[in-house]
Amino acid sequence: MDLTAEQRAIRDTVREFAREEIRPEAERADREERFPEDVWDGLADLDMTGLTTPEEYGGFDADSLTYSLVNEELAGGMLAVATALSVHCLATSCIAEFGDERHRERWLPEMVDGRPVGAFALSEPHAGSNPAAMSTEARREGDEYVINGDKQWITNGERSGVIILFAKTDREDDRSITQFLVPKDTEGLEVGPTEDKLGLRASDTTSLTFDDARIPAANRLTEEGRGLSAALSILTGGRIAIASQAVGLAQHALDESLAYAQEREQFGDAIGEIQTIRHKLAEMRTKVQAGRLLTRDAARRADRGEEHREAASMAKYVASENAVDVASEAVQIHGGYGYTTEGGVERLYRDAKITTIYEGTSNIQKNVIARELLD
Repeated sequence: MDLTAEQRAIRDTVREFAREEIRPEAERADREERFPEDVWDGLADLDMTGLTTPEEYGGFDADSLTYSLVNEELAGGMLAVATALSVHCLATSCIAEFGDERHRERWLPEMVDGRPVGAFALSEPHAGSNPAAMSTEARREGDEYVINGDKQWITNGERSGVIILFAKTDREDDRSITQFLVPKDTEGLEVGPTEDKLGLRASDTTSLTFDDARIPAANRLTEEGRGLSAALSILTGGRIAIASQAVGLAQHALDESLAYAQEREQFGDAIGEIQTIRHKLAEMRTKVQAGRLLTRDAARRADRGEEHREAASMAKYVASENAVDVASEAVQIHGGYGYTTEGGVERLYRDAKITTIYEGTSNIQKNVIARELLD
């Protein structure tokens, strides 16, 4: 699919940044479970932290395809970095789309420069795939809302400065979910310890606990009861981003496997001459490209203003499941070397799995696709 000259230039710039600045940091950041803040500052210098912010607030205001390309290339460097940026961009998107002029002027120009970092608090310990079951409550008291409850699996949980929060105004009413903007320094907001995860270990993932945390009523971003529809609308675009990240990770795994197959010798020849390996590489290439084409189709539909919920779900479902398969084959091709941290591809294998889970599991994506077909 053709890209504009500007899209190619942005893709190439981010690709070079990912290879020169992110990949050298990836192994250490993963091992130390530490987010590479210098890389984040580099993204801000490239104007990437303002990708989904309108131009009048200093942002880039990227179209969906450009946003997809950036996510793909960043994930080719390190998935944790791409995930942090996509969540930050979810937050800026919410402020831009649902906030009023006061919210936009107060927060967006600073977030364009990378600080404060944004977080998106929807999931809870007992409400992941079914957000309507959330129990966090924001109860109106005069000119304030008093928030009580727990959020879990929050990317940028510790390093964020502003949180987009979804809570019920009546804990017993599933129809009362509302969207709020919560500054991180709000009294009564406590950040839990960083989660010890299988993959995405450099990502700052925490819980958030609200204990009589008070925010001005003016920090409400949607009318009461309109928060869930707002979240689902924003997450449709988020699923295109995650699909793009899955493609970028899978491409990295394929690239590493191609290089290794041409260098590693067994029985006097490079293993790339063995038919079994050649077939694996062919299957990997096909899966990467299938995910890429579905993802770009979803992005282009979004840019044309077409209904793209089904396309986004198909892209995320296929690209994420394929990323797991491709990363697994990369480990297999590398053999014992692939199973060690020195080989590099084992991190891709561990990271790939999360793309089938966050922002809607594969089963949720199949539910969306089936609903579009049958309802």
